[in-house]
Amino acid sequence: MNSLVKFVQDEFVEKKEYPQFGAGDTITVYYEIREGDKKRTQFFRGVVLQRKGSGSTETFTIRKMSGTVGVERIFPINLPALQKIEVNKKGKVRRARIFYFRGLTGRKARIKERRG
Repeated sequence: MNSLVKFVQDEFVEKKEYPQFGAGDTITVYYEIREGDKKRTQFFRGVVLQRKGSGSTETFTIRKMSGTVGVERIFPINLPALQKIEVNKKGKVRRARIFYFRGLTGRKARIKERRG
């Protein structure tokens, strides 16, 4: 059964090339929104909290601050509406999932930038 699912995913799910990114990186995700018969592109810029899953079921979580409220959004990596991903900053963190970042405010919520 697993081989059948893997075969279907490999054959029919289109794979897009995105840059390498991980937890702590600041990225901008451009995705398409349909409102009735109109389409427009919207972007979501924030810090990656985690990447989860593998293959066609992989997802990543981004968190941004909208005023004083934190907004998180989960994107599947092969969402057809995803147009492109830009890596703005590479962050230096020690964990693969930085959920502790939710509780930080002010200067403590800064992530050091990784060079190179």
